[in-house]
Amino acid sequence: MSEGPSRARIAPLLALILAAAALPAGVHAQTYARGQNVAPAFEGWEKNEDGSFNFLFGYMNRNWLEEIDVPVGEDNMFSPGPADRGQPTHFLPRRNRFVFRVRVPADWGDRELVWTLTSQGVTEHAYASLRPDYIVDNTVIMSETGALGAGSSNAEMRANEPPGITLEGERTREAIVGQPVTVSVLIEDDGLLKPSRRRTPQPPETAEDSARVDSIARAHPSLSRRQLTAPSRVTVQKVNGLFMSWFVYRGEGEVAFDPLQVKVWEDTRTGANSPWAPLWRPPEPPEDDRWTVTVTFLEPGTYILRGRADDGGLFSDEELTVVVRPAAS
Repeated sequence: MSEGPSRARIAPLLALILAAAALPAGVHAQTYARGQNVAPAFEGWEKNEDGSFNFLFGYMNRNWLEEIDVPVGEDNMFSPGPADRGQPTHFLPRRNRFVFRVRVPADWGDRELVWTLTSQGVTEHAYASLRPDYIVDNTVIMSETGALGAGSSNAEMRANEPPGITLEGERTREAIVGQPVTVSVLIEDDGLLKPSRRRTPQPPETAEDSARVDSIARAHPSLSRRQLTAPSRVTVQKVNGLFMSWFVYRGEGEVAFDPLQVKVWEDTRTGANSPWAPLWRPPEPPEDDRWTVTVTFLEPGTYILRGRADDGGLFSDEELTVVVRPAAS
C-alpha cells in the first residue's frame, strides 16, 4: 500500500513552484495596452418613486490604451426586449462604473435582463436581476467608485447629492470636420465633498527668508525612496472635488477636446489626469459656474458626447448629439 504521493508526482509540482518563484515581480498580474476585450458589468439596481426599477451597468475594458467601438447589434445588445437600451458603443479604457441605467417596470419580478457584448472575438454577458444584495444607493456608489476610501463615511458625505448640470443650447447640433464646436454647461453643486488643495505659501518677510527660498528653488530635486514608491491602497481611491468632463459615448471617429478633459475612467497611474491618480488635484471651478470646451471632430458621422459633472463622489451626465459632415472639397 502506498504511504503518500510518489516521488514521480511530487517532482513536477515542485518544479512548477520553483519556476513560479523565479518569475520577476509583476509577471503574475499582467496588464495590456491593446488587444483585450471589454466585459459588461451589472452594478446593481435602485427603486424609483413610481415603483419601477433601474438596472445600473458599467464595463471593464481590459486595455490601458485601446478604446473599442462596438455598434448596437448582435455584438452589443440587450435581451429580452429592445437590443438598444442606451448602452455605450464607444468603450473607454479600464474600469467604468455606473455608466448607464435601464428602467424596467414595477412588475419585473425575478426575470433577468442580459447585456451581451462581443469584442476582440470574445463574448461576455452581464446578468441583471432584483437580487436584494444588489440594491444601490448614493453611499454605495461613492464607496464603489472610491470616494469613501476603504469604506469609511460621515454624515456630511452621506448627505451628498449629485451636482446639477444644464446644457446651454440645443441638444442636437451639426458640425463640419475640422471646425471646432463650442459647448457650455452650467454646474451647481452642494459643495459637501471639498477638495484638499495645496496651501499658497506666504511670501518671504526678510532678506534671509528670501535667500533661503531662492536656494531651495535652485537646488536639484531630491526624492526619498518612500516618495518614489507607489502608494499602497486597500481599495480604489478617488479624489474629492468638483470637475466637469466631456467624452465620446457613441461614435467611431477621433474627437479632440480643448482643454484636455479629466479622465472619467479609473486611471490609477501617477501623473494621469484622473481623479483616481495619486497627487491629482481638481481644477479651479470657473467663477460663473459655466464650464466651456471646444470640440473638434476629425471624421464625419453621428456622435453622442456625454458631459459629466462629478464632485468626486457622485455625478450627473448630460448628452449632446452632433451630426458631423465632411468638409467642403
